[in-house]
Amino acid sequence: MSDEKIISQAILSNGIKVIHRHRAGELSHLALMVNAGMRDEKEDENGLAHFIEHLVFKGTKRRKAYHILSCLENVGGELNAFTTKEETCIHASFLKEHISKAMDLFADVIFNSTFPENEMEKEKEVILDEINSYRDTPADEIFDEFENLIYRGHQLGRNILGTIDLVEKYTRNDIVKFRNQHYAPDRMVLACIGNISFADFLKLANKYFADYQGDALPFERVPFVANTPTARIEERKNHLTHVIMGGLAYKYTDERKLKLILLNNILGGPGMNTRLNLNIREKYGFAYTIESQYNAYSDTGNYTIYMGVDPHSQERSIELVYKELNKLMTQKLGTLQLSNAKKQLIGQVALSNESGMNDLLSMVRAGFFEEHIETLPETIAKLEKITSGDLLEIANDIYDKNKVNLLIFKGQDD
Repeated sequence: MSDEKIISQAILSNGIKVIHRHRAGELSHLALMVNAGMRDEKEDENGLAHFIEHLVFKGTKRRKAYHILSCLENVGGELNAFTTKEETCIHASFLKEHISKAMDLFADVIFNSTFPENEMEKEKEVILDEINSYRDTPADEIFDEFENLIYRGHQLGRNILGTIDLVEKYTRNDIVKFRNQHYAPDRMVLACIGNISFADFLKLANKYFADYQGDALPFERVPFVANTPTARIEERKNHLTHVIMGGLAYKYTDERKLKLILLNNILGGPGMNTRLNLNIREKYGFAYTIESQYNAYSDTGNYTIYMGVDPHSQERSIELVYKELNKLMTQKLGTLQLSNAKKQLIGQVALSNESGMNDLLSMVRAGFFEEHIETLPETIAKLEKITSGDLLEIANDIYDKNKVNLLIFKGQDD
């Protein structure tokens, strides 16, 4: 097997998991993910995980904000971060000769951030603008509100950004307390894809990360208990009506996950030849945008079908979506249809991973869940074994009309 298909792993003395895949070329990618996100916040801490993601770049014991942002940018690299409901991640792309510089920077911002109060106040304004911006964009807001609908009463239903009232009141002590409670080394995965050997990467990981310790709270998450499916309609001043239909789906480690990924790709994935796009947008011209997604968390998951439609087309569009779901539940894919669907998904994954960063982010998240992380050839081999009967079974389990939740931001009729 080519060394570019081998994923190597190790655990540092302090508990940080290290993952590596060699890849020839001038570009390398590095990511450090912390198993702490919005879900780990108490109700009066909502938004803290995301706030910390912003603030780790604002100063450390060794670097001011300018030096952090310039460290990789000055040599042509890119530095960024994101927060999800279960993880916080910093990542970077850079020329291979700068791997040591990048790892030094990552360790510094994760373990040595000082959270200067003057920077906190400036960053609060940035986050408040972010909250208001998403409220001004119903096509984005409806996804958060839909998760609030299906996960109502649970941490997973909250917004990652927090609320304006909470963000405004947070102090440096709040930030430090949350960081100390959740940023322990044994809750971290450090991963690299690049033109460096695993031995050399491991040596650098030990040099920059192994000395850091942490005593976090016991890792506990409140399990989600399913709610009864429901529907909600909100009157909005938009011209377009925004609709999300969907429900609960499989958790990250469920063995049926890949089957649902394939089924979702057929229904409304990124291709223009999906069933939703061809039979609702192209055939009838109803939807400005129509797509479906599948999101997996550690103990649950969800699928969504989103469309932006003219208010007059809303009811007919929903009927047509149910019609497509019913087809997947009652009609097996033919041999050629199934073969083409598999080829399309394989091609999309390969193209998505070509830059390396998407591949890396999938790899680093898998580090929290799997002892053995699948390579692309291994995933393809599993994909090839999926049958049309498997997809029919998944469709009946997931797309049952009685399990569907519905959220509508209803636009104004002309």
